Amino acid sequence: MQKKVEFTAKNQDEALQEAVKRLHISSEKIFINTLGETVDGDINFEALVDVNLTIEGKKYLEGILNALNIGYQIEARSVNGESEIHYLIDSYENSLLIGVKGKTLEALQILLRNLISTYTRDHIVTTLDIGGYKANRARQLEILATKTAKEVIKTKHPVKLQPMNSFERRIIHEKLSDWRDVYTESEGEGEARAIVIKPKSN
Repeated sequence: MQKKVEFTAKNQDEALQEAVKRLHISSEKIFINTLGETVDGDINFEALVDVNLTIEGKKYLEGILNALNIGYQIEARSVNGESEIHYLIDSYENSLLIGVKGKTLEALQILLRNLISTYTRDHIVTTLDIGGYKANRARQLEILATKTAKEVIKTKHPVKLQPMNSFERRIIHEKLSDWRDVYTESEGEGEARAIVIKPKSN
């Protein structure tokens, strides 16, 4: 549900100013609804965020890419009434936008999620991929998980993988979640956080 607030004001203009202050967004993205008068002559108003989340996210990304003077194509797709929003960027500068080990891509996704959260109180699953990087990385990680799990089963010794971000760790966890002979745990803090694949004791 997109954000809304209720308050009293003397007129529509004052209500709009108050809504901008309370919602921290620009006036053209706010819808004001009059609820009725109070006993002392003021008016009860309801202010609602009035935006299409998918389009707002796309505009935000376009603004960043235009500022960088990068040619691009953006695909924006919402699922389940915008409970999930997925963006895919393709450009001649994919490697620049992805960054080393996907760090620039991850930073862009955080900015995008922060933007979406200013408009709604709901948890919206917001993902960003650039040039299919995440899809390719996911396939690589699934192969790594399978190969390492087989090694752990064979040797009965745990194996610690290199540190990964939360997106990458989740892929490993999910890939091995239904294996009978191994289980996964995350160890460490921050950028040093890594998955350990361990044998299950019979």
